[in-house]
Amino acid sequence: MDMNGQRVLHATQAQAWDALNDPEILKSCIPGCDKFELTEANVYNVGVAIKIGPVSAKFTGKVTLSDIQAPNSYALNFEAQGGVAGFGKGESKVSLHPHAEGCELQYTVHSTVGGKLAQLGQRLIDGAAKSLAEDFFKRFEEALQAKYPASEVAVPAPQETSASSTTSVPNWVWFALVVGAVGIWSLTR
Repeated sequence: MDMNGQRVLHATQAQAWDALNDPEILKSCIPGCDKFELTEANVYNVGVAIKIGPVSAKFTGKVTLSDIQAPNSYALNFEAQGGVAGFGKGESKVSLHPHAEGCELQYTVHSTVGGKLAQLGQRLIDGAAKSLAEDFFKRFEEALQAKYPASEVAVPAPQETSASSTTSVPNWVWFALVVGAVGIWSLTR
């Protein structure tokens, strides 16, 4: 499955980058996540409980960050096992760009699933994935606003936004992120 998107975040690029690299924020924003722990440099163990249609499972796995270009972008690879429910694996890219309202997060995700999850049908999986992504972004924006109230957000002037800052870049996703979140979200699809 392939998915991409972009979101305007009402925070500076540096603030969004810090949040995307905060395991506690990611854990609280990823639906069903009960574990997001750094185990070695740029490697996280994750645990997510998910229900898609008739299939419920607890997935455990890892997310590995690479190609880190702070505070602009990074890539991640993820893999997870959910027992008889199946597995998920894939890759994601997340980038941040200045925007008139704060910064723009762009992401792409490429993932595959197997086992019972793969038998559910692409429409059901796609719908669940989109719902999980929306839930993640809502929670992530709330976490950003709680950590950086509007009075602390230094929004760049409109002239700082360029045509290249709104061009889609292959992105989850975690993030993004969202990097970690998008990766975890993709793992659960």
